[in-house]
Amino acid sequence: MTEPALPQVTIYTDGGADPNPGPGGWAAVLIDPLNGKVREISGGEPYATNNRMELTAAIRALESLKVRCRVQLFTDSQYLRKGITQWLAGWIARGWRRKDGELLNEDLWRLLAELITRHDVRWDWVKGHAGNRWNERADQLATAAIHAQRGAKPARVPGAAELPPEPPPEAEVFLRISSAGRNGGWAALVRRGGEETVLTGRAVGTPNQLDILSAAEVLEQLPSGISVAVSTPSDYLRNGANAWLEGWKRRGWKTQEGKPVSSRELWQRLDAALAARRVTWPSVKGLKLPELEALGVTAREAAKG
Repeated sequence: MTEPALPQVTIYTDGGADPNPGPGGWAAVLIDPLNGKVREISGGEPYATNNRMELTAAIRALESLKVRCRVQLFTDSQYLRKGITQWLAGWIARGWRRKDGELLNEDLWRLLAELITRHDVRWDWVKGHAGNRWNERADQLATAAIHAQRGAKPARVPGAAELPPEPPPEAEVFLRISSAGRNGGWAALVRRGGEETVLTGRAVGTPNQLDILSAAEVLEQLPSGISVAVSTPSDYLRNGANAWLEGWKRRGWKTQEGKPVSSRELWQRLDAALAARRVTWPSVKGLKLPELEALGVTAREAAKG
């Protein structure tokens, strides 16, 4: 039996910072080549570099695809394209190091390396600011995102696709952990149906283990099928749940380097909780959310018992 053809999508990405480093913005334009429908996504960070925003644009675009797709991705960043097509295999073979030392933006390269295993991706370079409609569009959106990070109201980009907004999640979860040695605590703020609940717990383990445990315990207390947005300052938890988990399972709970996944049993518990709910992981990097600030104190108190 022949396998069904993969859905196709064409993606144009762009990212930058002004000044570099400084306020950053990224954007992606996703096009269905069969019906011409267009979807646009963008965002920014208070402090970033051009290269981090280029990587982030590709990451967010691939994260947004809900099923395995055949992707043609256009970028005007040679750093991004050559990194994926020429340099990545060597970095992985050397334990995520360049020939001459440290690999910059390792966290994003690891995340992107995992995401591309989910799709059939072809990487193409397009010259920037040369009149390509969709490259120019991605640049406009990324620039508007940079302006938004500066606190200025971004101008509406002419010809913007008028798409219905994503429905808000049925629940919001904010997570913080506190660890001193092997003893730790966690705290979570859960918003649902106009009500707020604070949950806490105490456990023995590493900070990474506490992050996974707290997410699993909170999600398990929410109904199956619910949509949930989980905000956490832990890149390890967010990236693990949002990108690395599927690859670990395909490789029999092995990392890209062939090593056993740390805290496998906790990840399996979290995986089961995620499978029963529709969970998103908004990036909070560089943001000072009052919910997370307050939970830091509660987590420390929980750790003391």
